[in-house]
Amino acid sequence: MRKLLLITTILLVSITVNAQKKVKTYKALTACGSCQFDMSSPNGCSLAIQIAGKTYWVDGSSISDHGNEHANNGLCKTIRKVKVQGYFEKDRFKATSFELIPEKKKKKQQ
Repeated sequence: MRKLLLITTILLVSITVNAQKKVKTYKALTACGSCQFDMSSPNGCSLAIQIAGKTYWVDGSSISDHGNEHANNGLCKTIRKVKVQGYFEKDRFKATSFELIPEKKKKKQQ
């Protein structure tokens, strides 16, 4: 009986550990997937990231959360650097944190 209880406990602990998603931090590029990364979307403009040359739609943050997407520096018109936390699930990135890296101001040449 003790062995059965021990085996059952070990099995339940291993299943629980394997079921947890691995949340990691990445530096990536972000923009509108349709406008900047040439991804097809039935929903029009949507937030996407690019990591190691591969693009992913983002869940957990939307394109409008990061300013006017159609402004001159908006995500439909430009690609920005981002620091994200989350995990990959199939062909999507599940963001738990999404922070645009501030753009460096260019020095004026004299």
